[in-house]
Amino acid sequence: MSEINSPEKPTKVKRAISDTFKMLMGVFAVAVVAATIFTAATPVSLLTGDVSNILAEAISFAESTPTSEWPTPTPRPRPRIGIVVGHWGDNDDPGAVCPDGLTELQVNQEVAAQVQHGLVNEGFEVELLKEFDPKLQEYFALALVSIHADSCQYINDQATGYKVAPSMENRRPERTGRLTSCLRYRYEEATGLEPHNSITADMSSYHAFDEIDVDTPAAIIEIGFLNLDRQILTQEPDRIAAGITNGILCYIRNESIP
Repeated sequence: MSEINSPEKPTKVKRAISDTFKMLMGVFAVAVVAATIFTAATPVSLLTGDVSNILAEAISFAESTPTSEWPTPTPRPRPRIGIVVGHWGDNDDPGAVCPDGLTELQVNQEVAAQVQHGLVNEGFEVELLKEFDPKLQEYFALALVSIHADSCQYINDQATGYKVAPSMENRRPERTGRLTSCLRYRYEEATGLEPHNSITADMSSYHAFDEIDVDTPAAIIEIGFLNLDRQILTQEPDRIAAGITNGILCYIRNESIP
């Protein structure tokens, strides 16, 4: 009877059960780890068809679906340049008109369109503005150039060539001075025209200079006389436009000029 009631026997049984349970749990854990490693290391092609398709779809979805961690980038605005088309929309002053019907506005528009095209190709945003465009109020840009042409009447044999006048209202006159110098040099280089030193009050006190932002460098250019310079103005507007375009780029790129 003493052996049956001995407390040591139940203790041995409990220990045996505990050891067996621990051994089974260890085997189960090893099996789980082995199964995980096998699944991770197994190529998709060796898995069942359904599992393979699910994984392929999940990978495709993850690659094609944007997440909050990687927002779609928005393009930065391009630097802006303003070009005033002389007399465009100005009913009070349509500009010079030749006896055969050729108008200063027609010449200005053709040249301005080519300048816009050339500068856009260089990566700039170019805005064509009317003579008294409401947008001119506090207009801010890398530069603003107003394009005009001179009289169609014969004045004398010296009435030929171009003129450039800077804005005197700019807060940084050195910038406007450099824009003017670049326009003069590159324009003469491209066209072969010489400067005509008869800057009028309409140029030096050009209305847009008082309207635009004081930090916008600005200049007005008279591209030539519609009388003696008519051939190049009407037959070779690409050379005229190239001179203005190159002048603006010279200023923006801080190119060296004499």
